[in-house]
Amino acid sequence: MLQVNNIEVTYMNIIQVLRGVSLEVGDGKIVALLGANGAGKTSTLKAISGLLKTEEGEVTGGSINFDGKRIDRFSAADIAAMGISQVMEGRRVLGHLSVEENLLVFAHNRKDRKEVKNDMEMVFEYFPKVKALRRQMSGYLSGGEQQMLVIGRALMASPKLMLLDEPSLGLAPLLVQEIYEIIQRINAEQKKAILLVEQNAVAALGIADYGYVMENGRVVLSGPAGMLRDNEDIREFYMGLSAVGSQKSYREVKHYRRRKRWLA
Repeated sequence: MLQVNNIEVTYMNIIQVLRGVSLEVGDGKIVALLGANGAGKTSTLKAISGLLKTEEGEVTGGSINFDGKRIDRFSAADIAAMGISQVMEGRRVLGHLSVEENLLVFAHNRKDRKEVKNDMEMVFEYFPKVKALRRQMSGYLSGGEQQMLVIGRALMASPKLMLLDEPSLGLAPLLVQEIYEIIQRINAEQKKAILLVEQNAVAALGIADYGYVMENGRVVLSGPAGMLRDNEDIREFYMGLSAVGSQKSYREVKHYRRRKRWLA
């Protein structure tokens, strides 16, 4: 469904942040894109969704194809209309609007009012907490409730591909588990392809079919999710687990020097 082919991304014609990134998302698959802060994960999503242009960024090399059509030259609005919906990092609800109004904003281009109503009921089925708060101003929701709202809001656009940027950010472990279970259900029941950007490798690889690891604007490792979960370097640095399965302290992880066998 999605093919990112050796793309380069530059901001303000000066700062190159992606250097030859390639990845694929198959129809109906969940693909995880992992890496530390500054690795280039969010820039990759914005290159796909067309949002780079809002930040003086552009794809300066390579190409991005979606459903067999090159899309990296289109506007964000055109790309959204093709069936790609992005959930931004940090949630970014429209705080002055109610929960229900937030949901309807993402369906504004749809003319099938009956289907929009059905999709809203579908969102409420996945997120009962959102339904209970449908008249509430969204700015007053908790972090977990806002995360549920923005995922539901993306569903209201009726996308073929969802781009989720750090859905676990700032959430308690039980909430992370709940949201990831719902993401998995959406993928299985609605057949939505999902590209999932995360630092939480444990959560992401727990539901993904395939994964990519990014460092310094490049993909340095890729493979089936099970293979990445078993990779010693991934386990030690991204999951914080030593070879014997003991949890490392933050100090140890902070100063850990990756062997980077994947770059050898």
